[in-house]
Amino acid sequence: MSTAEDDARYLALTTRDARFDGRFFTGVTSTGIYCRPVCAVRTPRRENCRFFALAAQAEGAGFRPCLRCRPEVAPQALAWSTQDASGILVQQAVRLLDVPDSAPTVAQLAQRLGVSDRHLRRIFEGALGVSPLQYLQTRRLLTAKQLLTDTPMPVTQVALASGFASVRRFNAAFAQHYRLNPTQLRRQGGSAEGRGLIRLAWRPPLDAPALLAFFERRRFDGVEWVDPAQGLLRRTVRLSTATGWISARFDAARHQVLLQASDSLYPVLPQVIRRVRALLDLDADPAAINAVLHPHFPQGDGLRVPGAFDGFELAVRAVLGQQITVAAARTLGQRLVQRLGEPIATPWPDTLNRLFPPPAVLAAVHGETLGQMGIVRQRQAAIVALARAVDGGTLALHAGADVHATTAALRQIPGIGDWTAQYIAMRVLRWPDAFPAGDVALHKALGVQGHKNPARAAAEASQAWRPWRSYAVLRAWAAPKLSKQ
Repeated sequence: MSTAEDDARYLALTTRDARFDGRFFTGVTSTGIYCRPVCAVRTPRRENCRFFALAAQAEGAGFRPCLRCRPEVAPQALAWSTQDASGILVQQAVRLLDVPDSAPTVAQLAQRLGVSDRHLRRIFEGALGVSPLQYLQTRRLLTAKQLLTDTPMPVTQVALASGFASVRRFNAAFAQHYRLNPTQLRRQGGSAEGRGLIRLAWRPPLDAPALLAFFERRRFDGVEWVDPAQGLLRRTVRLSTATGWISARFDAARHQVLLQASDSLYPVLPQVIRRVRALLDLDADPAAINAVLHPHFPQGDGLRVPGAFDGFELAVRAVLGQQITVAAARTLGQRLVQRLGEPIATPWPDTLNRLFPPPAVLAAVHGETLGQMGIVRQRQAAIVALARAVDGGTLALHAGADVHATTAALRQIPGIGDWTAQYIAMRVLRWPDAFPAGDVALHKALGVQGHKNPARAAAEASQAWRPWRSYAVLRAWAAPKLSKQ
């Protein structure tokens, strides 16, 4: 790495610039600690600083995470490539390693990606400077560190939830990497009174009111409650056999989301954290996105792509929303929840009291039942087919799934076209370059609705926005009077 790049990073460190949070970490040779750029401790001397793009690189070099700025809280950073095959493969590998509930071995990961173990290790280490196993180990340790600091979970539960096969291995990994046992780290990591609020950082700018307003317009009563003015989102959730609720509040001053989850979700809390980060798009890199989009969309630098906590739920919402207004789709979804959703107890029974129906329920539902809710026949069939594919395991709808294979599989379902597949790719698969070229509101925003083929005209106009077309779509929707770019 060049001296100029290191000097730029040191400048960001001295100013505690939150825009660089998670984009690099600083290892301080005089202390053996590595920190985020926003760390509030006294700035170390330049000659004592080593800079790393990943926490795994810092830990591989022998540095331990700072207990004050907490590197596990930082947003992730990974440059997106749409051209280089090796770069795409590394991105896919990282996304799969970042999914806490998958926890693949390197051999399983290579098999899922269709390459040999040796090839995967070679390109992974060449791109990131660490092996897949080192990356996975760091992710598990930092996840455990966050659970120990922010929750009252027993150490045994933390170990298993973080992906360790046994408490013995967990304790050994902590002693080796952090020179502490988990109980010592918990004592040094903060007061017991502060536990129960899980901190999730983002890089500014982030337009929280706009993001929450998007969710508020589409919320299903009983499943979600949103208050953009207070920066608050609550919803019921289901993860495998675990059900419960989450509450997320934006703290704009600290660039953090404060997350609470019901005790029933503690065994799957790493998955909850990962899904909330995706739901609120907390890992977006505005500097990279704005460098491409700002000349075309000077407004909206803080807009994020709203994600989905549950991919199947969002896919059903997308089917319900085909060719009708947001309000009409919300009405249909509300009927679906009230008829087929499962009741659940929460601290807010008047606003949160139902779970969205799971795939198994909708896979077995009769078309007549859906028809009574006002859902037309074509969408009835699409919802049932979608539910059967997900319930049967032939279709995976989550961040990290193969984008092209998943969108192709979605388009094979009668009643699901390219618009719906791209919308799901944008919000569920977290694909930053998704583009629903046939979107009527998008045509209007771009001024191409009068063209002989508006979808083609929109797609041609979008080439200058790659690889961030998902974000361009949000900006176009937010600026309906935008002239053609």
